Amino acid sequence: MSASIRLKRFGTKKRPFYRIVVIDNRAPRDGKTIEEVGYYHPIETEDKQISFDAEKVRSWIDKGATVSDTVRGILNKKNFALK
Repeated sequence: MSASIRLKRFGTKKRPFYRIVVIDNRAPRDGKTIEEVGYYHPIETEDKQISFDAEKVRSWIDKGATVSDTVRGILNKKNFALK
């Protein structure tokens, strides 16, 4: 099983809310997750938009999880250094 760190969509139409999750690559976007590591709320104010547990993200990357391009951009906004 190869894992991926990507977004899982919640919210209503035109009011999105995303969770940053670790999920099997073959699972659908809103399928069963392995672990939730944070959230991204694009409609909130700048300081409340992004929250994640850096230790969990680092742990999953060390285990070999790939990071989606969108999540990579979100993590870079918070100055989280990817290897």
